[in-house]
Amino acid sequence: MPKAKFRLNGDAALVATIREGLKRTGGYCPCRIQHIPENICICAEFKAQLADPDFHGPCHCGLYVKD
Repeated sequence: MPKAKFRLNGDAALVATIREGLKRTGGYCPCRIQHIPENICICAEFKAQLADPDFHGPCHCGLYVKD
């Protein structure tokens, strides 16, 4: 099975904002309130989306985009 292809969002300002949030939260998605293992970037939700061959688009916070 080929690996899912994903990339950083092309919006540099958004990427910078999310990365700052990741630094502030210790690696947890800054868009999530709970600091649980499932919300560590790359979060469990996006990992599931990467495994879904029909999903194409951004992760919840928009940092990554699946092609």
